[in-house]
Order: sequence, then structure tokens, then C-alpha cells
Amino acid sequence: MPLKQYWINSLNADLAFIIAPPFISLLAVIMFPEHFQQASGIPTIYWVILILLIDVAHVYTTLYQTYFNPSRLKQHQSLYLAIPALCYITGVLLHTIDSMLFWRILAYLAVYHFVKQQYGFMRLYSRHEELPSWSKKIDVLIIYSSTLYPILYWHLTDDRNFNWFIEDEFFTFQSDLLLTLISSLYIVIISIYVAKELYRSILHKQINLPKNLIILGTGLSWYFGIVHYNGDMAFTTLNVVSHGIPYMALVWFRQKKENPVYKSPLLQKLKSPYGLFVFFGIIAVLAYLEEGLWDGFIWREHKSVFGIFSLLPEISSKEMLALLVPLLSLPQSTHYVLDGFIWKQGH
Repeated sequence: MPLKQYWINSLNADLAFIIAPPFISLLAVIMFPEHFQQASGIPTIYWVILILLIDVAHVYTTLYQTYFNPSRLKQHQSLYLAIPALCYITGVLLHTIDSMLFWRILAYLAVYHFVKQQYGFMRLYSRHEELPSWSKKIDVLIIYSSTLYPILYWHLTDDRNFNWFIEDEFFTFQSDLLLTLISSLYIVIISIYVAKELYRSILHKQINLPKNLIILGTGLSWYFGIVHYNGDMAFTTLNVVSHGIPYMALVWFRQKKENPVYKSPLLQKLKSPYGLFVFFGIIAVLAYLEEGLWDGFIWREHKSVFGIFSLLPEISSKEMLALLVPLLSLPQSTHYVLDGFIWKQGH
């Protein structure tokens, strides 16, 4: 009997906002190589769209699942207060010891978060499958391989023209032998997964379309973004679009289903005809404020976007930076840690 396809929201919505982003971003990179395959640098307009309105904005959607939800906030108040406090204290300590140590830990935390999101989507789309344990283990193996192989490739080469946050944040060392070994292993894992899915589709007439599309999209976006193309624009496009848009869509889908029980005036507005504009408008404003403070106090890279913030004094004191940088990055660090709790069953 053909397997029924289980979507998170609906076929069209899932395809458009969760499954399609990695394929669309890869298509854009292939079709416009002069724009996306340059070695370094991101034009300002692309920076606003990719970093400000997707990458930074998606972090704030966590608020809808937590602090904007009165009943959930009351139920998990200790957790919601403890995590940002611990993140900030830890961040200050790390930055005081060494600023590079702070950014390095944050980068690896971000990688963990990005990897786990893809695993989470795979699990969501396979939630109704009745598979033997060996088949489930192969699914887990392929989704983790699709993300971790490009990351290991990044660590084993020293010629990548992009970074996650700042230059030299990852520990890298060149090893052709290890690179050959993990590349061979990756090919073997892909072959095993493809053989398993072909066996299931031919003998049992069953194929889980959304799960396979998530795995394929993950593999393509991570491989081409990190391994194949060696440019900041290509990496940022494939990385940010493939992660940020599906995450925002997932939260929006949850809000549409859950908010009638919130008894929150703000969240009740999400049920109105202009609810999506409220949803995105709030996170966009918060993202702009955060990035404006980063640019005014520290980076000084986008004055044309954050004109009023250029009046802020540039901070160069090591002691002040140790207090300020963890504070400005607190939405991200809290998002990374808190996300490990809010999507678990029963939360």
C-alpha cells in the first residue's frame, strides 16, 4: 500500500517554505554565477535580505514559542530565565579569557543548532513511518552525514573563502588522507541510503516524499555551499536561506494552530488577515535594532543601513567588549540553547 504523505502544515505550504528554499537558493547560485560565486564580499542589498531579514530575524521567532506565550512562559519560567542568564555569564567569561574563544564556541554552537534543525525536520516528516530499527538508523546516518561531511571538509582544508562569524573561528588543518577517507565514507553512506529507499519503493511501493526531499535539499545545500563553491555569497545564500526560511515557516505554522489558546492580545492578532505582517514585522524590527547596535558600537560596516546608529560611540575597550559582545549576541546564543528544549514532545 502506498505510504500516505504527512505534511507539517499542508502540501503547498511545506513545499514552498520548508522544502523548496535549498533548491531555489542553489538554482539562483547556478544561474547567476557572476553574483553568487564571487570569492568574498556581499553587496549591501543582499546583506540586508540574507543576514538582516532572514538570518537575524529568524532568531527572534523563538519569542513566539516562548516569551510571547503567557501560558508557556508561566509553565517554564525558570528555564526561560535561566538560559539567557547562563548564556550571558558564560559569554562574558569566555570573552574575558579570549575574544576568539568566545566566537569559536558560538560558531560551534551555531553549527550544532543548524545540524539539529535538519535532523528535526527529517524526524517530523518520518513521524508516522513504521520502519525497522536498521532503516531508521540509516535515515539518521544520512542526515547527519549530509551536514557533518561538509563541516569536516571545511576543517580539513585551509582555503575556504568564507566563515561562519569571524575569520579563523574553526580549528582547521589540512589532511589529504583524512579527506579521502571521509569522502569515501560519505559516498558509501549515500549509496546505502539510496539502495534502501529504492528497495522500499520497488518492493513495498512506499516512498516518503517530504522526508527524501528534506534529505536531498540538505545534502545539496550543505555540499554546494561549503565544498563545491568557495565564495562568501554562495555559502551565505545556501546556508541562511535553507535554514532561516524553513525555521520561520515552522514557527508560523505552529502559531496559526496554537494561538487561539494563548489569550495574548499580541498573538491573537496573528489570526487576523494581516497576521503574517505582524508576525514578520515584529521580528524584522527586532533584527534591525540588534544589527544597528552591532554596527554602531562595533562593526561600523553598514552605515548606509544604520545611519542613526552611527552616532553611537565605537567601543574598543577590551573590558567593555567583554560585557557588550555577549549581550548583543544573547538573542542568538539563547536561541541556539533554548531551541533544544522548545521542540521536544510535551514542551
